[in-house]
Amino acid sequence: MPPKATKVRADKHASAIKDSHTPAKPMNDPLLTTPLFSVEHRVCTTRDGARVERDVVVHPGAVVILPLLADGRVVMIRNYRFSIGKRLLELPAGTREPGESPIETARRELEEETGYRAARVEPLIEFYTSPGVMTERMFAFTATEISEVGQRLTDTERIDVDVLDPAFVCERVLSGDIEDGKTIATLATYFLRYEVRNQPTEGGHHS
Repeated sequence: MPPKATKVRADKHASAIKDSHTPAKPMNDPLLTTPLFSVEHRVCTTRDGARVERDVVVHPGAVVILPLLADGRVVMIRNYRFSIGKRLLELPAGTREPGESPIETARRELEEETGYRAARVEPLIEFYTSPGVMTERMFAFTATEISEVGQRLTDTERIDVDVLDPAFVCERVLSGDIEDGKTIATLATYFLRYEVRNQPTEGGHHS
């Protein structure tokens, strides 16, 4: 059973940070600690000397994987998200574990969530998911030369696998049916880079 989140009271910062025309190192107070992330109250000084206070979600980073079959079809998942109470069509993804490189996380999460193992995993793009409130950096990869080995889900995960034609997936992005941000960013990057939108494969939509 994962450890419970712990709350820590944040003390008031009096005049701990001096006004400066160069960025000052932020002072951090922990507000919440969980097994996956923490929340800190940060105080810093901007270049023009203004004092800024923010509550920031500190995240170890995560990965998202675009798995591609030999015929070009995309392996996606339908994942129940408890925070919003609905199932989303997404690419497989997950949080980095301590000491784990992004590519190691990508290989692990691909196998756990989809039941596929990839002989080739290559970086596609990196981006911040929501830099206004959190530090999470997302590492996107493509996975090819994949073979089925079986899912390894946790007790709380509710994930179904869909294998979809890339043109169908692109249509779902443009129609707004795909609502997950990291999935949209990764697919858009891949579509723009490799121009797969107008290159449908035979077989269409297969679940």
